[in-house]
Amino acid sequence: MPDLKDLVDPGTTAVVTVEMQRGVIGDRVPDSELKRAVDAKGVIPATIRLATAARLAGVRVVHATVSLRADRAGLTINNRLMAMVIKNPEQMLEGSPAAELLTELGPEPEDIVCNRIHGLTPFTGTELDSILRNLGVRTVVPVGVSVNEALLGTCLSAADLGYRTVLPLDAIAGVPEEYAAAVVQHTLALITNPTTVDEVVAAWKS
Repeated sequence: MPDLKDLVDPGTTAVVTVEMQRGVIGDRVPDSELKRAVDAKGVIPATIRLATAARLAGVRVVHATVSLRADRAGLTINNRLMAMVIKNPEQMLEGSPAAELLTELGPEPEDIVCNRIHGLTPFTGTELDSILRNLGVRTVVPVGVSVNEALLGTCLSAADLGYRTVLPLDAIAGVPEEYAAAVVQHTLALITNPTTVDEVVAAWKS
């Protein structure tokens, strides 16, 4: 693994939170397996710690969110996961409290929110790549959910687009947890630079 301090140089690094929203893992979800996994692992406090340190170090924080139009325009139902989404007309509705970023994460004035209304991952068909490139970003630090889908897709797309990826394993989650661990071991560990929030924060302070 390259030197972490060089990888997360503040001038060329951005933290990207993935679907860390009230209706995914926050107070608008009464109970879910994913929310329980996030809470048990301490993903939200870890992400708050990372985002706070990033802003202090001059590292941009970008929030990749998802919200769906009420009429589902622009959304293609081409897989079972998207078919499940449309069964609940209120799920992640554009402009609803559920679609909001977790309150604990802001967004702060200097943060950037990049929303999508279709698809399964943050890069495809959105402004995320252009935003990062225009900021001079070379290293992405993705955190959030889910290892099963959006987080995994973020890391794969980042690799395809030429970014280096530093992945704090204590700030991501997926379910079942055994499956998420296997994805980390057999896929994410091969395409990212696995680390922890504390190690990234320490690199910014050194």
